[in-house]
Amino acid sequence: MKLILIRHGQSVWNAKNLFTGWIDVELSEKGRAEAKRAGVLLKEAGIYPNICYTSYLKRAIHTAQIALNELNWEHIDVLRSWKLNERHYGDWQGKNKDEVKAKYGEELFMAVRRGYDTPPPPIEESEPDFEERYPLDPKYENIGYHPKSESLKDTRERVVEYFFEEIMPSLLLYDTVMIAAHGNSLRALIMFLEDIAPEEVHSIEIPTGTPIVYDLTQELFIKNKTIYAQ
Repeated sequence: MKLILIRHGQSVWNAKNLFTGWIDVELSEKGRAEAKRAGVLLKEAGIYPNICYTSYLKRAIHTAQIALNELNWEHIDVLRSWKLNERHYGDWQGKNKDEVKAKYGEELFMAVRRGYDTPPPPIEESEPDFEERYPLDPKYENIGYHPKSESLKDTRERVVEYFFEEIMPSLLLYDTVMIAAHGNSLRALIMFLEDIAPEEVHSIEIPTGTPIVYDLTQELFIKNKTIYAQ
């Protein structure tokens, strides 16, 4: 069985060097090209998923749609869950990464970005741009989870929970499962799949639009990992 992981293509905020988190921004033109190329790479490898999972965020949803279109494989079910969302970057959402680093210092900046259990500062409702950077999106009204910031540890908890709830049963039922998600939700999942320790999580790099394919045993142990570079 195979598990395909694809980090969404470059978003318009990635291109501007902004923290995005749960803000629902579009793919850039480069990002759409990366998503299309991901589909081409899967087609060339002869890998066709039986089911696909994405987050609630359109940069991941559109990446899946574009890749499946390129595969001419749009008939499969695509299931969406907030549990595959990018980590919530709290007060840093919508802010320039270089400016955040200058304000908070290299140590905290890297502890949040590449560490495991350090969340960014939470965003407060008293801030004048709260509604712009923390939109009260109706799609989250009934999920029972409204973070004001998350560490990678927090993100891992919901991602791994969803893996056991939905993705693992699909792997056992079907042959090939695809997930189109985000840098940190996929880092969290890879950390779990490869049994990577928290102190080593900084080493996980996931390029945008690049399919990562795991060949798994029936017991869901990894037999092989292939990265299909753009």
